[in-house]
Order: sequence, then C-alpha cells, then structure tokens
Amino acid sequence: MSNDCRINSMNASNGVEKKATKVGLHDQKSDFAYWQSQSCELRIAQLEQIRREYHQWKFGAEPRLQRVYKIVKR
Repeated sequence: MSNDCRINSMNASNGVEKKATKVGLHDQKSDFAYWQSQSCELRIAQLEQIRREYHQWKFGAEPRLQRVYKIVKR
C-alpha cells in the first residue's frame, strides 16, 4: 500500500499556515469539512488566489476587462 503526502499550502498572510501530513491512500478525508469550518471571507480570498494563479498560468497575464466603446450621435 502506497502513502500519499498531502500538503496544505495556503498563503500565510491570510492566517493559514503551511502544513504537511502523511496519510495512507485509503485514509484520505474530504477537504469539505475543513473549508466549511473556515470563514466566508477566507474561503473567498483563497478562491480569488486560485483564480489569479490559473489565469497567470493559462494566459500568462492578469485578466482584464474588454474594451468598451461608446457611440455618440452628432
């Protein structure tokens, strides 16, 4: 039976410390209970961080708003 090393590496500036725990492959628990115990603000902040990292990886830049044109009648 192989072991899985799970690493919880959240941003320390958000009040979540880095922690590594070695658990068996069949002994893994869901992360749902952990995230339900966190505040809404922390969950949203972490989701925003994941979104930024994804856009940086996928598109190589921070997402921006599309151009907006305004039509003016004379």
